[in-house]
Amino acid sequence: MDIRNLEYFIEVARQKSFSKAAEAIHISQPSVSKAIKELETQWGITLFYRNTKNIELTDSGAVLLEQAQRIVSAFNHITIQLDGLKRMQTGKIHIGLPPITAVTAFAKLLKTFKSEYPKIQVQLYEYGPKKIEAAIQEGLLDIGIFTPPDEDEQYEKIWVECDPHYVIFHAQHWLAQYPVVDFKQLSQEEFIIYNNEYRLHDMIIDRCRQAGFTPCITLETSQRDLMLQMVAANLGIALLPQKLCAKLDVGDVVCRPFVDPQVYLKLAFTWKKERYLSHAAREFLRFVKVTGLDDESVTGCNRFYK
Repeated sequence: MDIRNLEYFIEVARQKSFSKAAEAIHISQPSVSKAIKELETQWGITLFYRNTKNIELTDSGAVLLEQAQRIVSAFNHITIQLDGLKRMQTGKIHIGLPPITAVTAFAKLLKTFKSEYPKIQVQLYEYGPKKIEAAIQEGLLDIGIFTPPDEDEQYEKIWVECDPHYVIFHAQHWLAQYPVVDFKQLSQEEFIIYNNEYRLHDMIIDRCRQAGFTPCITLETSQRDLMLQMVAANLGIALLPQKLCAKLDVGDVVCRPFVDPQVYLKLAFTWKKERYLSHAAREFLRFVKVTGLDDESVTGCNRFYK
């Protein structure tokens, strides 16, 4: 069914005249007559009683008019909504971000985006990185913030974080006497590290093995506060990104950089290549590319991955 035929039919019913309807919608009268004839043929009914003075709806015509008005109204509403999406005025974006390692400048970028696109809803989900990746694979998330595999071509990405890890420990710990720490010095320590939802879990273990030892792990967690509490209680050491360490406000905890960091928090806005993204999600990614995160780590990260 051609939606225009219904629109012409509604106008004829309103004007009670083929000629007036044609004039009102700026088309020829034969075109109006043809549209009505097509509807009558399609449904096998007569829509109008015709006489020399005017036309009137038949019972069948009255039924069709009621439904046609609803159909045309719904169609126009869909058109308005789609136009709004195309102009980025409406829509929803589903973004997954990990606890502990969340991009420190993300909140500022999100605030700027929402101020420019107030009708776009951004729904955030706090998952572990591996769950974020699985949700992207399943189409449950549009975009995820995590470390995509280096050589995995199924993803597209915008790098946003490249932050070296520091070691944190109790203020009375013997390592506090050193301005920088070597991984080999940690061989006898008890580690509090990210759980296996994080690639950093494996990266830290691999880095320790490169230094000649397998770490003794006391706790694996996705909760930064618990990690800090354990360190503050002198129950082990932990590794956290430098920018998080810089904001620590725990009196009993101190941090030190590594002589040779090697373990970096590397995060990217990541999405599945060739999978459909909503207009809103595509505009958000364009916004990230154009605006950036206004953060020193992004400059270093982009340089690191070029």
